[in-house]
Amino acid sequence: MSIKADSWIRRMAERDGMIEPFEADQVRYVNDQRVISYGTSSYGYDVRCADEFKVFTNIHSAIVDPKAFDEKSFVDIKGDVCVIPPNSFALARTVEYFRIPRSVLTICLGKSTYARCGIIVNVTPLEPEWEGHVTLEFSNTTNLPAKIYANEGVAQMLFLESDEICETSYKDRGGKYMGQRGVTLPRT
Repeated sequence: MSIKADSWIRRMAERDGMIEPFEADQVRYVNDQRVISYGTSSYGYDVRCADEFKVFTNIHSAIVDPKAFDEKSFVDIKGDVCVIPPNSFALARTVEYFRIPRSVLTICLGKSTYARCGIIVNVTPLEPEWEGHVTLEFSNTTNLPAKIYANEGVAQMLFLESDEICETSYKDRGGKYMGQRGVTLPRT
């Protein structure tokens, strides 16, 4: 299994639509304003966060149960920024839509800009032949409110290609998160 380089990422995005919309280079400025970088890097792709957020709230005293998830556990926010309360959690999604090749497993890691502010990004691996917008999970581990910026870089995707094709892909299994759009809550 090997990690894929920038030339492979560009080729797969342009030829096969692996990432849409796609930025072939690192973007650091938009309209002469500095942004948290996104786009293709040496061995990965930095994704952007869309402007739709779901922030955990205890206003309804709901229990967080992955088998019986109560949507009242979240407050919906749409905007250029999202402020996550201290020691709290928010969901968002990538601007980019992904189509993962059958021979590839994709791992997501947080960007140092956010990690150094106590914000942890958690994303489960994107399995072979999975496609959709990636749901991003942000944990604010600090005792202060933390800001997430929409349409700027938040995490990096690493593409690992196997030397052997899997027998059963996510698509073959009919995975429940296939083709997800928007911020996707737990499904049972």
